[in-house]
Amino acid sequence: MVNIKELNPDASPQAAYGARLRRMREARGWIQDHIATMVGCTGRHVSAIETGRKSATLPFSRRLDVALELVGTPDSFEREWREMRHGSLLEGFPEYVGYEGRAVEIRLFRIGLIPGLMQTQEYARAVAEGDLRRGSITPEQADERVSFMMERQAALDRPRPPMMFVVMDESCLLQAVGGPKVMNAQLERLEELAARPNWIIHVSPFAIGARRSFDMPVNLLTLADRSVVAYAESQVQGYVDREPSSVVPMLTAYHQLQGETLSTAASLAMISQLRKGTP
Repeated sequence: MVNIKELNPDASPQAAYGARLRRMREARGWIQDHIATMVGCTGRHVSAIETGRKSATLPFSRRLDVALELVGTPDSFEREWREMRHGSLLEGFPEYVGYEGRAVEIRLFRIGLIPGLMQTQEYARAVAEGDLRRGSITPEQADERVSFMMERQAALDRPRPPMMFVVMDESCLLQAVGGPKVMNAQLERLEELAARPNWIIHVSPFAIGARRSFDMPVNLLTLADRSVVAYAESQVQGYVDREPSSVVPMLTAYHQLQGETLSTAASLAMISQLRKGTP
């Protein structure tokens, strides 16, 4: 008789991942070799993940979701992997990033800081160090946040990149982050992105006042099936929403906001002028 190792899902997030994999596999009556064939590894590798001797990877988790028909669901292993890997992030954000990697259109609105997907590494580091100085994160979490941001940016450079629609409040350009050298490089980065055919960048000037649609950061993702996912966050929590009754009004408000912003040419001119004025 095979000696089956007992698992303690509470021992660690990695153990919980392995225990859930074993539970779902056994519920389907599958042996380890069967699911190994489906995800492109060996039965020994599956066993090592189930018992916590090895850590799952993102590609493994994605193939597992395909095999178990969990792609894009709240129970996906990709989502669990991201929550393990990026436990210092706001609740809801790892789930959002899973959708972001599959979006065909991404709409962003930001106040105060340049959107993360547009940040240079030095700018992202300066933002993380601000949180570090306030004691809200550890040095390890600061490093993780910067690394994670770079991973998200790299994921956009795919054969068919998503269309990027960005509205930045004027405050994003005027708030000095990391000193003149960092800001100069960051503004140059915005100019480079604006020249790409899949990036549409608008600046929302202070002059629009109460006509600005949002008072907090907003992300809207259009997926391949044309469904829309919204993500918004407060200081302490993020929230993913796929309910059309609440998402569609947000999309409408975003389009209304675009109508109030500077044109793409005027927005780029403002960015260029600010960069030229930066020592």
